[in-house]
Amino acid sequence: MPEQAGGNTSGPTPGVFGRAALGSCLAIGYMMRAAVMDIQISGLEVEVQADYDDGVLFGTVLNVPPGYLEVRYTVTIESDAPEDKIMEMLDDADKHSPYLDIFSRAQSCIRKVNIVAQKDY
Repeated sequence: MPEQAGGNTSGPTPGVFGRAALGSCLAIGYMMRAAVMDIQISGLEVEVQADYDDGVLFGTVLNVPPGYLEVRYTVTIESDAPEDKIMEMLDDADKHSPYLDIFSRAQSCIRKVNIVAQKDY
């Protein structure tokens, strides 16, 4: 985490890992679907961007959701396949992407807490 959030900037934030999970899940799904459809791909890149306001995390902004306001992903494909076949492949892969579904649909999250008391010895 950055220093202003109490960290030491030694690695990526949880948000970076979350966006990377979405991008890598999409890329894997595209390659899997391309193989099934016999679409040759020589290069594939998925870039994920998100809009959010860190002020919510620090309590300096009100009336804004703490999560992403918008997530965008750009797919760059190197292939000689017809554009309509590539678009069909992308659409089909998106329909079956677990992480795209997680990012696109509200989830039910259930918290479970285990508290272990410290004992003086």
